[in-house]
Amino acid sequence: MTDIDDTPAPQGQLTLKLLATRQDTNLHGDIPGGWLVARMDEAAEVAAGREALGRTANVAIEAMDFLCPVRVGSMVNIFTRVSEIGHSSIKIDVEVWIRAPHERDPQELHKVTEARFVMVALDENGRIRGVRQHD
Repeated sequence: MTDIDDTPAPQGQLTLKLLATRQDTNLHGDIPGGWLVARMDEAAEVAAGREALGRTANVAIEAMDFLCPVRVGSMVNIFTRVSEIGHSSIKIDVEVWIRAPHERDPQELHKVTEARFVMVALDENGRIRGVRQHD
């Protein structure tokens, strides 16, 4: 009989790590979802660019739910994992995990959201190209 790990953990590779600062807040002092989506898009582009060996662009984001708020001072960790590679597209699973500002345990992370980003490889003229071709 095997033990089942029921403690969720980040899946994929840590691609971006940044601090949520006051300048990132909305009018109420919270970190808005749009700010997180923009950082997730950056991480997806980095991950897709590694696979495509060059420029990529986001063409779709699949459903996303927010599980907990992000407070100022939270360390935002964005993990990526390639889930599928097509002829010109790359699907990247992106997860956001945070360490709360007053969390004493540096290993204690809380999941905020996840989504699948669909990226396409682009040539130097901005046209879709095959994934494994250089710019």
